Amino acid sequence: MTALLLRLAAPLQSWGTSSRFVRRSTDRTPSKSGVIGLLAAAQGRRRTDPIEDLVDLRIGVRVEQPGRIERDFQTALSLDGGTALPLSYRMYLADAVFLVAVEGEQSVLEGLRDAVRRPQFPLFLGRRSCPPAGKVEHGLRDGTIEEVLGTEPWHASPWVMKSCTTPTTRLDAVFDVEPATTTDDLVRDVPLSFDPRRREHTWRSVLRDRLDVPNPEYRAPAPVSPDRGNGLHDPWAAFGDDD
Repeated sequence: MTALLLRLAAPLQSWGTSSRFVRRSTDRTPSKSGVIGLLAAAQGRRRTDPIEDLVDLRIGVRVEQPGRIERDFQTALSLDGGTALPLSYRMYLADAVFLVAVEGEQSVLEGLRDAVRRPQFPLFLGRRSCPPAGKVEHGLRDGTIEEVLGTEPWHASPWVMKSCTTPTTRLDAVFDVEPATTTDDLVRDVPLSFDPRRREHTWRSVLRDRLDVPNPEYRAPAPVSPDRGNGLHDPWAAFGDDD
């Protein structure tokens, strides 16, 4: 198998799977609907175009840096300006970075890779107000999504890697799996239609895991010189030896 690797990073992202009415939440990881929407936009598909071939692709997500939740709110008035409408809350992920592996036939993934490099429509991470920062497409890899995300180097921001004081780090990951797989979870984020007149989503089974990856910025601490040859701290050493 082959997997297309995408790095999703931005000052703000938002991946809603259960947003309702005036409160629009975000999941902690990119939704399959959001990833498929990004690929469809790159290919120039319109919201009314079929997406069954994209839905069949398997995806896996590794959390390079989780970011933090930020809350925003919007105010609105009626058309005549006489009535204040309820506050609308928006949740975002700030400073998050994700690595997404998309598994499928190599010929299909090559076309998606080229489309992401030269997108027909602007790309965004969950909402139109969240354009990606930096390079999105990171090439094709041989293997399944589990194998690729299990061996790919850490793609976090340099300051995050430098703040990690261990030689390896443990990252959360989410993978598409077959229904009824042991320890699976259900998420309603598979799009059946992006048509604004009839938007539909269905369920998928996912497996949540944790992966250990090396920290390229790890530096072993310098050895401490023993004090007076015995490795113990002597508080009287500052006063010199007694005659």
